[in-house]
Amino acid sequence: MSDLTNVLTSEHPILPQLTQRRSPRAYTSQPVAAEALQQLFTAAGSAASCFGEQPWRFIVGSKATSPEAFEKILATLGDFNQVWVKDAPVLAISIAKTTFSHDNNPNAWARHDVGQAVATLAIQAVELGLQIHQMAGFSPEAARTAFSIPAGYDVVAVFTIGYPSAAATVPDALRERELAPRTRKPLAEFMFEGGWPQLQNERYDQAPV
Repeated sequence: MSDLTNVLTSEHPILPQLTQRRSPRAYTSQPVAAEALQQLFTAAGSAASCFGEQPWRFIVGSKATSPEAFEKILATLGDFNQVWVKDAPVLAISIAKTTFSHDNNPNAWARHDVGQAVATLAIQAVELGLQIHQMAGFSPEAARTAFSIPAGYDVVAVFTIGYPSAAATVPDALRERELAPRTRKPLAEFMFEGGWPQLQNERYDQAPV
């Protein structure tokens, strides 16, 4: 059973799937069925993208059905992440096509659009009782080599997919992070209606004295 103590408390009402979305490190051993994976990536494919390019690509490794791919993705991760990621049932790599298909010009918004796709997938995951954890702690070069990802495609991130478990199942060093409450900056720190805030002699992202 997962810990629900770190559900987000928001300033204003939002969808429950958003407050329940988190990035767990503890997962059960329950496999993720093929139908559920197809639902997740169908949700990802529904995201908006510049010119409708849909520049996202995903390599998926499931312990149950594609264990070799799972191990190859796992091997691209840093030591810290490998400690807990090995227990997740599914790993995936997000990839961005860097040019537009209609004219071959550079697509400066490709990574943004891949982020939108993964965010959409993450919300669909909550609806199915799943969670994902996105990671930057991996080697894009190792991923490119392991899967022969061609030029013209950027390796963006790695993420887990699985059913969250209790924090007690992770090593002691990670348990505090697993149980920490989810907090977010107040709207006043990032929503600037009417224009950029003008503050003298301090950066806006510093806490006021």
